[in-house]
Amino acid sequence: MSIAAANTSMRVPAGFRNLLEGLAREVLRQQPKNIVAFAAQYFQKLLEQREAGGLDPVAWGAMLED
Repeated sequence: MSIAAANTSMRVPAGFRNLLEGLAREVLRQQPKNIVAFAAQYFQKLLEQREAGGLDPVAWGAMLED
């Protein structure tokens, strides 16, 4: 069975690259034993900061990418 290849282009959402670079930087800096748990805590902290009215890292990253 063959599946036809579609000519689709996928784009990374604005700010996503910057968000992942921030995570990668912290993983390299802190060298956690459990990267998945560390990532969950990292993103939870960013979410709490955003909900508290602080800076939205995704919006900020999107501005940097433009």
